[in-house]
Amino acid sequence: MTAPSTAREIRLASRPVGYPTAADFELVEVPVPTPGDGQLLVRNLVMSVDPYMRGRMNAGESYVPPFELGEVLDGGAVGEVVASRAPGFAAGDVVLHGAGWREYAAVDASSAVRVDPDAAPLGAYLGVLGMPGMTAYAGLLDVAGLREGDVVFVSGAAGAVGQVAGQVARLRGAKRVIGSAGSAAKVKHLVEELGFDAAFDYHDGPVADLLAAAAPEGVDVYFDNVGGEHLDAALLSFNPHGRAALCGAISNYNTPDPVGPRHLGLAVGKRLTLRGFLVRDHEHLRERFTREVGGWVADGSLRYRETVTEGIERAPEAFIGMLRGENLGKALVTL
Repeated sequence: MTAPSTAREIRLASRPVGYPTAADFELVEVPVPTPGDGQLLVRNLVMSVDPYMRGRMNAGESYVPPFELGEVLDGGAVGEVVASRAPGFAAGDVVLHGAGWREYAAVDASSAVRVDPDAAPLGAYLGVLGMPGMTAYAGLLDVAGLREGDVVFVSGAAGAVGQVAGQVARLRGAKRVIGSAGSAAKVKHLVEELGFDAAFDYHDGPVADLLAAAAPEGVDVYFDNVGGEHLDAALLSFNPHGRAALCGAISNYNTPDPVGPRHLGLAVGKRLTLRGFLVRDHEHLRERFTREVGGWVADGSLRYRETVTEGIERAPEAFIGMLRGENLGKALVTL
């Protein structure tokens, strides 16, 4: 395959205030890059949009560098190698890498991982078998110390991470798995398709009341994707020695005045463990994750959904929709 002379990419045009808008992004046509020594020229086939990217659109220091104004965004992507200047890779290979938000990318071979398009759909390597799935697995097992017989609550349970977290908890012997989501359709999906024992739409009332009704025996493990009112509700429902894996706080990503938990003092008397984490700190679990979750996906024990948007020009639309909870499962863009 011969690459064209130009291709499109998405750049950050302005730093969002509140929810991003289309005006915060710019679609630009640029020359297709020429790979240097040790690099691959990759034609991207599918890319990921993820909640953590919203934080990178703000200026300031964080655990990952911010996106720069006027520069192309980046993120997880899977693509086909068009040309290789690195040993071990050849044209036609399919690779996972971090240079999304563009149609063609010059990728350092050291940061590319070959994937098998016959073993799983390409989107799975960005979702259930990729970073979100690994995040769910590490958060439950390493961070929250999931034990057989635990009652587990997962917020944002119909999203890319949440859908895996709830099912891993069930498959690993949780006594009861409860999820929250943002619509009646998502609640039905969690219970009827993914095997959650109970779920609720957080729009239906105070989250603390909804969780208390769904978990009358209390909660032992909370996988937190939402923060804010959800974290506060978990504090109220926790049993003594409960454990929280703090993965994200999407309810606060687009507000200038974040809401914190009002009942944090309960952590003292209940002897709770509230631990934040980054998936990159848990690479020692990679082989076990791939074997165990990959096996569950292959035999149908663990199901997943994807929301796919077509065309790089619609990537900002997909990203904004994901932040507003319009996706079911992993949000992806095909190029």
